[in-house]
Amino acid sequence: MTDKTPTQSELAGTDTVDRANHNAKLDQLERFRADATGEALTTNQGVKIADNQNTLKAGGRGPSLLEDFIMREKITHFDHERIPERIVHARGAAAHGVFVSYGDHSWLTKAAFLAAEDKETPVFVRFSTVQGSRGSADTVRDVRGFATKFYTDEGNFDLVGNNMPVFFIQDAIKFPDFVHAVKPEPHNEIPQGQSAHDTFWDFVSLTPESAHMVLWVMSDRGIPRSYRAMEGFGVHTFRMVNVEGVSRFVKFHWKPVAGAFSLVWDETLKLAGKDPDFNRRDLWESIEMGDYFEWELGVQVVEEADEHSFDFDLLDPTKIIPEELVPVRKLGRMTLNRNPDNFFAETEQAAFHTGHIVPGIDFSNDPLLQGRLFSYTDTQLLRLGGPNFHEIPINRPVCPFHNNQRDAFHRQTIHKGRASYEPNSIDAGWPKETPPAASGGGFESYPERVEGHKIRNRSESFGDHFSQATLFWNSMSEPEKEHIIGAYTFELGKVERIFIRERQVNEILANIDLELARRVAENLGLPAPTKPSVPKKEPTPPSSPALSLMNHLSGNIKSRKVAILVADGVDGAAVDAFKAELAKQGALAKLIGPSPAPVTTADGKQLVTDAAMDGMPSIAFDAVFVPGGAASVEAMSKNGVAKHYLLEAYKHLKPIAVLGEARQLLAALALQPDAGLLEGDDVAGVFGNFVQALGQHRIWAREAMAESIPA
Repeated sequence: MTDKTPTQSELAGTDTVDRANHNAKLDQLERFRADATGEALTTNQGVKIADNQNTLKAGGRGPSLLEDFIMREKITHFDHERIPERIVHARGAAAHGVFVSYGDHSWLTKAAFLAAEDKETPVFVRFSTVQGSRGSADTVRDVRGFATKFYTDEGNFDLVGNNMPVFFIQDAIKFPDFVHAVKPEPHNEIPQGQSAHDTFWDFVSLTPESAHMVLWVMSDRGIPRSYRAMEGFGVHTFRMVNVEGVSRFVKFHWKPVAGAFSLVWDETLKLAGKDPDFNRRDLWESIEMGDYFEWELGVQVVEEADEHSFDFDLLDPTKIIPEELVPVRKLGRMTLNRNPDNFFAETEQAAFHTGHIVPGIDFSNDPLLQGRLFSYTDTQLLRLGGPNFHEIPINRPVCPFHNNQRDAFHRQTIHKGRASYEPNSIDAGWPKETPPAASGGGFESYPERVEGHKIRNRSESFGDHFSQATLFWNSMSEPEKEHIIGAYTFELGKVERIFIRERQVNEILANIDLELARRVAENLGLPAPTKPSVPKKEPTPPSSPALSLMNHLSGNIKSRKVAILVADGVDGAAVDAFKAELAKQGALAKLIGPSPAPVTTADGKQLVTDAAMDGMPSIAFDAVFVPGGAASVEAMSKNGVAKHYLLEAYKHLKPIAVLGEARQLLAALALQPDAGLLEGDDVAGVFGNFVQALGQHRIWAREAMAESIPA
């Protein structure tokens, strides 16, 4: 008898066969259904894989090799998994702007956009979340992408980074694994835009190199208040090369002029429902009002001779260079001052690539960066329909570009020449190569000496996964530490499998800090670990003040948003005076009433409100002001929405200032006085303290009391 695959009709008629036999025959028919249990890991061609952890490199710290067919197959498949939405960083918002160099930095790099004081370069910046789809919310706990395209005179330079300076993995071959784990669970596409689920925590608890980055995400850095309030980082170690050919290692930093600060967790949950576009709306509306977003670009510079002088490896993307060891040098300022004209044509079609560099900037052998250099072009080929994505207007260089690449999908350039090859004599040899030169020359790669065996392994210098996570933890203020504990508790509390929770606590958190592990274990009802599971390595330095958001406040209130609560009978003079003082400080006030209708002041004037209290809640603002006016205060005291407005602002640790009769509201709500709960008879009496409190972003001393306020 010959083997014969049963047909569907045959299977349908076997109602007497037992269920197991039926399923076996179904598996024989539907060979596209796969169960990997007990099976070897292979390539798509069936070749068994011996090492799925490391890219093939020339030596332990050498560059990754193009011949690595395992890495290329894996990342190519990953890059093409979704169409047309980006696989990661799908939800984004962007703006145009300008970068201005602070001076002549030719000692460091021959890049022309950094070669002269006040040199202006157009830029386009896209911010994004990593995990969620285009329809997810802005304020979820996640990494934020921070990608900048410099349209320089020498070609486009893309600085493609995040709002965190490290990453989850050390080698690009693991990127598909990380993203598969953090994306919604494959069986039900839940949860959207969140890492609080089993597959993510299963992966990171089994991948110790992720410990540092996960701690950053669980911190307040994972829930920024505004794009303008985020630091940005290039993540990898790059090179800068000057006109003499001298190479130095650099780490890129964006320092926000407005300071760095974040939401609190309860705000993020409410904003995700009430205004899922919160961050992109803030970007758009601020630019439309002329309240531009600004950052300073800086670099940490390490001489080649000092490459191995640290207790970590410069090529390890899970490590930072503490700013106390290598300060950040400021190179220039970027201002975002123009919104896109069309979201799809610009924001959605923008194609960023770590491989888009200009003379004077070059790569290191960071194995995560090396994989990105392959991946970004590959993913654009599918997402933007072929190799001509550089001709889409938002991606076109502002300088001329000519080569012998022809045809393919969506070609826009109409070439006049006869020769599409080089060298040629038909078109007199054009376009021709440009020899490298001190200025305006052709690109040449830095001639780094490389030697080593072709191997798949991880350099021993990449082996410390916990000391810098400990450094980050040690550097946090007490409120920040409490937020991290709360974040781990919330996220792991969503994990269904108890053994994953236990592994994260015992194998990861215990190696970062035993008190952190104890607190999280206690919250989850797990036994607390009593010692690390690996030998402890103390960080150098033991802490870094630059890592705490508390040390990144600007001290002023420029761009801060203040809600002024008004109702019929409000003290109009106090409203005008407070608005005027805020305007002097560069802050923005909005009048919030019981409804969208205008209100009438105590002296009979009409005030046009910007929104109703339930339409623009306190979570959309940084502070609240309640002017006096007997009738206005009486109306608010009988309005549950108005009272909730103040309670919610108090719970979220925001400054609240009240004048005159409005003090009755504080008494009725039994709010405990503190440095951010300000009372007075006139604007002059409270405004100075209000500015001081708002400049600190939150009233952290209130946090313990505010926890008793109902959500």
